[in-house]
Amino acid sequence: MTRDDSSERGTEPVPDGGTATGEDDVVLDPWGSATVSDYRKLFEEFGIEEFDDVLPDVPNPHYLMRRSVIFGDRGYRRVTEAMRNDEPFAALSGFMPTGDPHIGHKLVFDELIWHQQQGGDTYGLIADLEAHSARGLSWEEIDEHARDYLLSLIALGFDPEEGTLYRQSENRELQDLAFELGSKANFSEFQSIYGFDGETNVSHVQSVVTQMADILYPQLSEPKPTVIPVGPDQDPHVRLARDLAVRMRYFGVTKAYASFEADEEELSHVAAAYEARKEYADDPDMPRCEDAAAWLAENGDPDVPAVETTISKLENAGMEPLRPRVRFLDRNATEEAYDALIDAIEGEKRVFDEHIDVFDYSRQDAKALAREVEMDNGGYGFIMPSSIYHRFMTGLTGGKMSSSIPASHISLMDDPEDGYDKVKSATTGGRETAEKQRELGGKADECPVYELYAYLLAGDDDEFTKRVYDECVGGERLCGDCKEQAAQLMREFLEDHQEKREEAEELLDGLDIELESSRR
Repeated sequence: MTRDDSSERGTEPVPDGGTATGEDDVVLDPWGSATVSDYRKLFEEFGIEEFDDVLPDVPNPHYLMRRSVIFGDRGYRRVTEAMRNDEPFAALSGFMPTGDPHIGHKLVFDELIWHQQQGGDTYGLIADLEAHSARGLSWEEIDEHARDYLLSLIALGFDPEEGTLYRQSENRELQDLAFELGSKANFSEFQSIYGFDGETNVSHVQSVVTQMADILYPQLSEPKPTVIPVGPDQDPHVRLARDLAVRMRYFGVTKAYASFEADEEELSHVAAAYEARKEYADDPDMPRCEDAAAWLAENGDPDVPAVETTISKLENAGMEPLRPRVRFLDRNATEEAYDALIDAIEGEKRVFDEHIDVFDYSRQDAKALAREVEMDNGGYGFIMPSSIYHRFMTGLTGGKMSSSIPASHISLMDDPEDGYDKVKSATTGGRETAEKQRELGGKADECPVYELYAYLLAGDDDEFTKRVYDECVGGERLCGDCKEQAAQLMREFLEDHQEKREEAEELLDGLDIELESSRR
């Protein structure tokens, strides 16, 4: 079950948890050297869900999903449901133009394009404010790199007539949204999440709020499930954006059993007492809170703190009936919006200063009504955004692929012969000698060259990918021949991609996007 599915169980959506840094071998830094030596730790320490759990629900899954290159998600099931039901959904990802786009960036390009092909409203943005504030690039440098990213995105199949391309610095709607989101965040959070301190410049802080606005931007016209395809190093941004989406909502919709407030754990104990009402209530149709408290005192675990606080709340409610209801919480509503919600609710309701209890609505219907009233009264009605996470590509020289280490990556703009040579010089997962390779097999799971096949060169051909893997670990495939085949395929890919980039030049020049910054 995804993290935001907790809201379907009767409680408010909860923060995703985790910090930017876990154990020594898991560091999630959106601007630094993010490292993940064991992807399983991301599930345990940061609450990322395993993508394999949702994969069966994905219509026509991309090969990056089928091969577990996309390994994790937050709340993606909501997007798959929209796909299957032909309902609106969106996908967005951004590119910080600090260097040439390379084959590692192609993963995100492909994920955006695939979601567009599935019918999603798709957004590609140039994170130029972030590049200027966090990396100190000049606007001239940013303009040059931004054009290259956009050309490669279009050349790979992004349809700019159906999708949206924009620059942070030129999008006033985005900047206005960032201002509103900033009212719900504070610097202490940024210290905790990103490690900001007194030396952090204010523009860098502002760029983070702008990225939160990017993530929620597809929902400005209407709330819709939205997925953000990224590497795991961007997870801190996703978690904060999900929290801000909740904070911006006018109303929360929760489940309750009495007039008092209960957190998620307390609510589970109240629910248990309600389910056991036939054991203690004179009238099971009207169990009393104080009787439920006595039952819980006898049957609950006294060492669990929430049991003690739940008993106290039930005792204080006295003879009030224990009765399931849906609760609308006033989180940020204006007085006019709160009154409008009261008027819109049909049937039995109990109105309090900060919440309204109703008895004739399902959770789903109540949430739909809350969003409708919010939007009719000037709110956004945001749906908590989702995310999918792909593995980092290993650099051709080992370690992480990095734009700052030319030998570690292949630029999408490299001369095809240079791409061929880089693959031929790449580190492999082979044994020390051909004899040992034939005897023991290669270590494909540790091989940057095999990754090239799985992530890029094999395309949609799973059978070819599997054959390369099986031949490697079975000792039939030697590294020299394997690299030669990969190098030839890389040369062909670069030749084809660069021809398509040239074709995209005229299209890009005709789009409604500023290719030269007004800030130069």
